[in-house]
Amino acid sequence: MKSIPSKQSTENFVKDIRRKTRRLFTSEQKILIVMEAIRGETSVAEICRKHGIHQTQFYKWNKEFLEAGKKRLSGDITREATSDEVSDLRKENQKLKEMVADLMLRYDIVKKSLTILE
Repeated sequence: MKSIPSKQSTENFVKDIRRKTRRLFTSEQKILIVMEAIRGETSVAEICRKHGIHQTQFYKWNKEFLEAGKKRLSGDITREATSDEVSDLRKENQKLKEMVADLMLRYDIVKKSLTILE
């Protein structure tokens, strides 16, 4: 039976402790930290030290923040429908469905009358 080297188990133990004691930031906290850097009053390194985060984590949040803003602003180009427009489209859709049902009924009647004549 092989025993696990003590170095490996020690590393796993430390990783488990770090994983369990990891700080979780709310989205509001992340936004405030990113906005603090955008203001440019202090350096990113100072902000990261102040909040106890690694710079790569900060840059990941910054990228996500900017991508979300870009995605939201691109919504101005592809405008979303208002509730009035949606209700109008639903009414039009219902009318079209009724028309299709009526045409199908008429088609069936004509088809049956033609088979009777034959």
